[in-house]
Amino acid sequence: MNDLNKQNILQHFSVTENDLIMVVNEALRKGGDYADLFFEHTFSNNIALRDGEVNRAASNIDFGVGIRVVSGDQTGYAYIENTEVKELLKAARTAAGIASSASKASLPITIKESSFKNYYKIRKSWIDVSVADKKSFVQRLNDRIFELDARVIKASVSLNDSTSYILFFNSEGILTWDYRPMSIMYGSCTMEQGGQIENGYASRAYRKGFEFLNDDLIETLAKEAVSQTSLMFEAIKPKGGEMPVVMGAGSSGILLHEAIGHTFEADFNRKDISIFSDKLGKKICSPNINVVDDGTIENARGAINFDDEGIESQKTYIVKDGILESYLHDRISARHYGVNPTGNGRRQSFRYAPLPRMRVTYMEEGSVPEADIIASVKQGVYVDNFTNGQVQIGAGDFTFFVKTGYLIEDGKLTRPIKDVNIIGNGPKALADITMVGNNLKIDEGAWTCGKDGQGVPVGQGLPSVLVSKLTVGGEG
Repeated sequence: MNDLNKQNILQHFSVTENDLIMVVNEALRKGGDYADLFFEHTFSNNIALRDGEVNRAASNIDFGVGIRVVSGDQTGYAYIENTEVKELLKAARTAAGIASSASKASLPITIKESSFKNYYKIRKSWIDVSVADKKSFVQRLNDRIFELDARVIKASVSLNDSTSYILFFNSEGILTWDYRPMSIMYGSCTMEQGGQIENGYASRAYRKGFEFLNDDLIETLAKEAVSQTSLMFEAIKPKGGEMPVVMGAGSSGILLHEAIGHTFEADFNRKDISIFSDKLGKKICSPNINVVDDGTIENARGAINFDDEGIESQKTYIVKDGILESYLHDRISARHYGVNPTGNGRRQSFRYAPLPRMRVTYMEEGSVPEADIIASVKQGVYVDNFTNGQVQIGAGDFTFFVKTGYLIEDGKLTRPIKDVNIIGNGPKALADITMVGNNLKIDEGAWTCGKDGQGVPVGQGLPSVLVSKLTVGGEG
C-alpha cells in the first residue's frame, strides 16, 4: 500500500506517539543506552497441489511487538502478542532487566519521521486476492508440467504469499513504517524413464503483489523444472579430485553467500570468530573482484526499504577491487567499530532481536565472456545448480551439494553430471577466482538464510567465475 502513512499505521496498531515515547522511556528506566520497538502484523497464506488437484490451503496471522534494550555489550529482549499499553510497559521492564544502573528519569524524545524509497511498489495486495484467484495459477503450472514431457509421472506445486505491516520506533526518536509483500511459487516434477526415476524443481520469489502471477511465470517454472529433471537421465557422476571449477551465473551465488558472505557479517568479526576478523582494509582476492550486499534491488526477495532497526537500505561494497572494505553491520557492531550501520540489522519476526544479516549478496560482473572462461579449462567441471551445503563460519570450510552441471573437456561442455559435492575453503576459493564473467545474474529463487535459529528472505547472484582449484567429490 503506497498510501500508508503515520496516522493509519498508528491506528493499525492502536497506539499513539505518546504511547511509544512512554514505553521507550520505561525500557530505559534502569539505565539502558538504547531501546527500540518493532511492531509487526503479518498475514501469510499457502495453497498447494499434489496428485493433480489442489488439496491444501492454509492461512496464518501473526501480530505482536518486540522490545529491545541495549546496555553496553548486553541486549535485553522481550515480546508480546498484543499492543495494549500496560502489556507494552511490562515487556519494556522485562527487556530493561539487563541494565543495572540507578533509575533514570524520563527523557524528552522528539519524534523524527523517516520515509524511505519504496523498492517494492505493488499493484494489487495479496490481502485482496481470493483463494479461487490463486488456485487457477497453481492448477495451470501443474498441467503445463505434464504437457511438456510424457515421462512426467508426478508434479507438486505450491504458492505462498505474505503481507506485513511494520512500525518501528526507537529512543533516538526515529519513527518509520513499511508494508512488505512477499510471493513464492514452487513447482517440482518426477519423471520416469526405463525404470529410472529423477526429480527436479524450480521456484521464483519476489516482493510483489498479485501481479507476480502471470503466463510467463507459469511457462518459465514448468520448462525449468522439466528440463532440469530430463537432464538427470543423461548425467553421470564424474571422477573426483582437485580440479578447476567454473561456477555458472546465478544460483552459484550460494557459494558467495554461504562460504564467504557469512564471514563478512560484523558480529562474527566483532567476536573474532570469522577468518576475516583482522583483514579489514587488506587485499583478500584479485583486484578484479567486487562483492556487494544490496537491499535496494527493486522487488528482489532480499530487498528492504529499511532494515529492522530503522536504518535506510543501501548498497554496501564488502570487497572493492580485491580489498575488504566493509563488514555488514547492525547498530551494535557499528557502534563497536565506530562506523555507520549498513542497513543489515534483520530479524525473522517481532519475536527475535535483530542480527547482522545479508540482503542480496552478489559479485559484480567482470569483462570475460562465459565461453572464454570455459575454453580456458582443459579438464574440470561446470556447476550451476546447487541444493544445499554446510559451512564452518570460523575457518570458512564448506561442502556444497551440486544437483547438476557438466564436465569440461578440452575447453568444451560435454557430458552432464549430477549428485556431486564441491569441497573447499571460502576465503581460499575467493582468492582462487582467476576469471570473472560479464554475465551477472541475480538468482530469483526462494532463498532463505538461517542464522542463530532465525530465517530471513535473501537473494544472491554471481557472474560466471573460474575457481582455479576445488575438490570435486565424485567417483574414485
